[in-house]
Formats: sequence, structure tokens, C-alpha cells
Amino acid sequence: MSVLEILSAGPGVTLQDAGRPGYLAQGLSRGGALDRLALAEGAALLRQLPGAALEMIGMGGRFRAGGPLRIALTGAPMRATVDGVPLAWNASDALPAGAVLRIDGGATGTCGMLTLGGGFDLPPVLGAVSAHLAAGLGRALEAGDSLPLAPDRGGPTGLCLPPDDRFCGGTLRVLPSLQTGLFPEAERARFEAETFTRDARGNRMGVRLTPGGGGFGLPSGQSILSEAITPGDLQIPGDGAPYLLLAECQTTGGYPRIGTVIPADLPRAAQAGPGARLRFRFVSRPEALEAEARLRRHLAALPGLATPLVRHPRDVPDLLTHTLISGVTAGEELS
Repeated sequence: MSVLEILSAGPGVTLQDAGRPGYLAQGLSRGGALDRLALAEGAALLRQLPGAALEMIGMGGRFRAGGPLRIALTGAPMRATVDGVPLAWNASDALPAGAVLRIDGGATGTCGMLTLGGGFDLPPVLGAVSAHLAAGLGRALEAGDSLPLAPDRGGPTGLCLPPDDRFCGGTLRVLPSLQTGLFPEAERARFEAETFTRDARGNRMGVRLTPGGGGFGLPSGQSILSEAITPGDLQIPGDGAPYLLLAECQTTGGYPRIGTVIPADLPRAAQAGPGARLRFRFVSRPEALEAEARLRRHLAALPGLATPLVRHPRDVPDLLTHTLISGVTAGEELS
């Protein structure tokens, strides 16, 4: 059995998959990868079904291959090297046994994803291997950990996917929530016209958004009867700055919600790093459903979008060890 050794890890490196649906009544939110698109991209690059991968918030760490491995790097672009040789992001590569993969921080986005060929060989808890830090399931990975890997059926490496623009903020589509109508019409219009800055305060439960102008609130006060809440909800706490809930959010809340970011836009919301600018636009339910259908079609098409990675010769230090041309002879042996 091959393993991935953790030589060092940033504070936000955890194992994540699609999470645990179906436990809201027991007080457990779904959790799972903050950027489900990155999870699917990693699987597509390795020609395997989406499973678990290492989610790296802010920075990755150093990882040693316990055997020959295939890897894919997706999500927020980070600086990555293997034994000092730079790797392309949003691409797949082969790691020889003993190679050390180093992943540092990046300039945009919040979390990168490291997917391994064959996935991890770990027992699921409540149907998933995801760490749910808020619920006490699993933990952040640290130096000295060794993760067993499932057998890899093999497949191509050296594939890449087109770059995406979901790492710098932008406009998020929002559905009205049960309390949206409690906000005066002028307040809702101001919410759509406002530009928000993603605050440095945030984690896998949610992030604080700082409005460019004054805070938001209800004329009758901010307390409502606690009820079920979901990732994507935009709560308005007492200071008037919206709080955007993410994968590990609590399951009930008593702050009014001005709206809910649609699931198709949650990868962009989660990848907006501190200082990123965000805007919101209310959409209809049919538009939200069409956006979800479009995203699912994109996820299904990802394997077909992967193309061979073309490297510049200066990025291939062992260039002369590769077979660059086949079928060429000096001619003498053909006479």
C-alpha cells in the first residue's frame, strides 16, 4: 500500500470530499469541500470519479510520495514544486517514489486542492471521510501524518484544464430568503448596488463581508425566531455587516437573512480571498435552477476539456532524457 507522508502542513490543510448530506436534523451540516468545482477538476484530470482530496486553505505544505503517484493540483493557484522543479497548476503530474512535493501560498483565491490517483484508503465516518472541524469530525493534517492511498488503476498525466476566473471575487447570484421581504425595498436595492469587501475574518463556517457604506438591518431589530439555515445564507448580525455561510455552517440561526447565494456560485464565494470585492444580484428560482443545471453539465464535461499540458523547454530541466521525436533516422540504415 502506498502512502502520502505529510512532512509539513499549513493550518488549513484537511481531507475533504462531497461531505455528509442528510444529517441536518441531527445538527450536522453537510460540510465537504469549499470548492466542489476544484474537487471535480482534480478527478477529471486523473480520469477517476470525484472522491476525497486535500483542501489547502492559504498554503499547502511538503508531502513525500511513498511510491509512484499521480497527482492533480486544482482550485486557487499556488506555487508548487517537486524536488525543486516548478509544476503547472490546474494540471496533473506523475511523482516518482520518494519525491517531495512542496506547495506554498498563492496570489489569489483561498484554497487549493491536491488530488491523488486512486484516492485515499480511509474508513468513512457517517458516510464521508471529510474533516468537519466545527463538529469535531476529523482534524487538520499535520507533520508526521501518513495517509494510506487506495490502489491507482493508472491513467494519463500531463493534462491541464483551462484557467478559471472564480478566484478574485465578482458578482454572486442570490435567491430571496424567508426574511428578505422584511428588509425595506430601499435596503434591498442598496444591497444590490453595494460593493462588499471580503473581510480577513473567516473560516470554513463562513466569512464576514464589509459593506462600502453603512450596515444593513431590519427596522424591527435583528432578532428572529431561530430556524434552519444552509450554506450560502447571508445573515445580517447586529453590526450590519453580512456574514456569508459556507460548508461547515451551523444548522440553525437567529439572525435575519437578506438572501442566499445559489449553490452554483458558492465556489466563487468560497474562493474570494481577504480583500476581494463582491457584489450581489437577486435572481429568480428558474434562473438559479438553470445555473445549477449549467454547472452540472460543466462538471460532466470536465474530462473532455482536459488537454495535454504544453511546457516551455526551460521548465523541463531533464529535457534531454525525454524522447522528443520518434520515427526519424539518419537514412543510411534504410538503404
